[in-house]
Amino acid sequence: MDFTLKTYIRLLKTLKSHNYTFLPFSDYIQLYNQSTSPIHPPSTSPSLPIIILRHDVDKLPQNALRFAQIEYRLCIRGTYYFRIVPQSFNPVIIEKIAGLGHEIGYHYEDIDFAAQNHKIKDKRKKIKIEDLCSLAIESFQKNLETLRKIAPVKTICMHGSPLSKFDNKLLWKYYNYKDFGIIGEPYFEVDFLKVLYLTDTGRRWNGGKFSIRDKGLGIRKQELGYPYQDWVVKPKVGSLMRMTEKGIEFQSKYNFRSTNDIIRAAENGELPDKIMMTFHPQRWTDKVVPWVKELVWQNVKNVGKWVLIRIRQ
Repeated sequence: MDFTLKTYIRLLKTLKSHNYTFLPFSDYIQLYNQSTSPIHPPSTSPSLPIIILRHDVDKLPQNALRFAQIEYRLCIRGTYYFRIVPQSFNPVIIEKIAGLGHEIGYHYEDIDFAAQNHKIKDKRKKIKIEDLCSLAIESFQKNLETLRKIAPVKTICMHGSPLSKFDNKLLWKYYNYKDFGIIGEPYFEVDFLKVLYLTDTGRRWNGGKFSIRDKGLGIRKQELGYPYQDWVVKPKVGSLMRMTEKGIEFQSKYNFRSTNDIIRAAENGELPDKIMMTFHPQRWTDKVVPWVKELVWQNVKNVGKWVLIRIRQ
């Protein structure tokens, strides 16, 4: 069975045995972006093989705590991105995870929040995207302050909000997250010509066709409306927001259906020396009933996402 805690432990141990060092995202920014003030002493050399370990806590925060405890026992640190919604935001669990040495980040979706609030208040009146972002930045600042009352927050990461017609990353067309003491956002800051991106989106490691926003935009999408000249935060060339042809070619060399495929590739020395891995802890459990429930529900969602992608193309 894939997506169990036993499989996750085996994956971590295999990667460790092949000399990979695990980093929170803020540590990666510190090591590879010298213009950023460090928030921790470097834990590894830029020349060593690394895993940027990212967890998106969309729901079931207790699962995230189990992940954090497993990693703590293996002397591994990562980043946990929490939403400010009841199914994710749990101050007690967040404090426990931070206490284990992990980084806490904000999994923001404030444009979606602002759009929902506007719809509730005035269904008949349309709102310009600039005005929507003005409401969203107020929400962002408020939610960031809420999270910072529990733990330091130095990085953020967009939540996809697949049912929303708005991309939450659009907030940075009009505002700069560095003005809020944020040093990095994975979609903007990482050159994926040099870093392999692996995510369990869709409950599979090659689930890009089921992903609405957790993937690179690609060259054609940029030509159709994402030139970024007028954005306040301009994504780095090679980032998921500005994928290059070479970056797309590099990413396409690696196609893993299961976690066991990644483990075998590590054992055979077939993985690159820099990887970002994104996990959604709600998908991983050793309990049979929750495991089956997540499998069935994710397959249903994958069909829905596939339809949405076709409609929006």
